[in-house]
Amino acid sequence: MDVVTIKTGGRFEEIGAYARVKRVGPFVYVAGTTAIEPSGKLHAPGDTYAQAIFIFRRIEDALAQVGASMRHVVRTRAFLTDMAAGGGAFVRAHGEVFRGIAPVTSGVEGGLTTPGMMIEIEVDAVIHDGEEFARIVAAMPAI
Repeated sequence: MDVVTIKTGGRFEEIGAYARVKRVGPFVYVAGTTAIEPSGKLHAPGDTYAQAIFIFRRIEDALAQVGASMRHVVRTRAFLTDMAAGGGAFVRAHGEVFRGIAPVTSGVEGGLTTPGMMIEIEVDAVIHDGEEFARIVAAMPAI
């Protein structure tokens, strides 16, 4: 099984011995991603919605590096500094990005490292043929 590891030069990747994205066969994992711009500046401090959209674009780029796309995402996890204040903004951004895809999602409240950083998002994906995936899901028993 092929393994592809992508590092993007983030300041913690070497110290923490982790990758931004890893593909193992058809399975793809994107590490927790924040709204830090290439310049090192935080994108849209205090704005959960704008940060979520920015992060989803970064994740889309990371997926593309290993031959995946947003349609392959099966799970998202969001870590928010304030669930009550930012949860709705995350849900709105998630709905816009994943309309028609509907991955499972979780949201957790937790502290993040930079003042004004409202959200960090990670995703898991499975690279699949849409028809094959639809047949597998259709064959699964209803829960």
